[in-house]
Amino acid sequence: MNPDGSLLGAASLVKAYGPTPALDGANFSIHAGEVVAVMGPSGSGKSTLLHCLAGIVRPDAGAVHYNGRELSAMSDAERSALRRGEFGFVFQFGQLVPELTCVENVALPLRLNGVKRREAESRAATWLARLEVDDVAGKRPGEISGGQGQRVAVARSLVTSPRVVFADEPTGALDSLNGERVMQLLTEAARDTQAAVVLVTHEARVAAYSDREVVVRDGKARDMAGVG
Repeated sequence: MNPDGSLLGAASLVKAYGPTPALDGANFSIHAGEVVAVMGPSGSGKSTLLHCLAGIVRPDAGAVHYNGRELSAMSDAERSALRRGEFGFVFQFGQLVPELTCVENVALPLRLNGVKRREAESRAATWLARLEVDDVAGKRPGEISGGQGQRVAVARSLVTSPRVVFADEPTGALDSLNGERVMQLLTEAARDTQAAVVLVTHEARVAAYSDREVVVRDGKARDMAGVG
């Protein structure tokens, strides 16, 4: 854990793309089992914050600490290992591999970590059942609906038993009914496994599934807990 008891935290993050500042002294923290919604207008820096927290983008200044270690002090290989095992990801459009079946897609992170095929696909099938899409296990992404595909993507994000799940607009491509069910399943599964969820969204109905909200504006992050 970090000194403040958080699992993942960021202090005074600065990140610019050319002359355009995306983050300007942003702070953030999240504890195990907590769901935090990161909100803000388009271009506010919320996706940049997520990418810095996940070790995908290196900040120009400031630090990100995960489980007591600073991400920038890790090697590229160590950060890649984190993203394959201890971090899970859900994106707006799922980003499933079209050539693989759904069960193979969910098993892929395990296979990349050296788990044998039978074991990986068995664990993947368990998660597909939990996300209520075990009936599409043998189908390819192009043969299923958007809502089913996003549930498959959620299963893939959780199959490695990650400690942090990064969800970037996970319902953005779904209708409201499918979006609600995806959020119910994602947050229930994450809380059951004590995974922290960093949830980037611009939708209040999606943020309602979180424990608290952080609003990013002008490159700074403001925790809305107790603000009213």
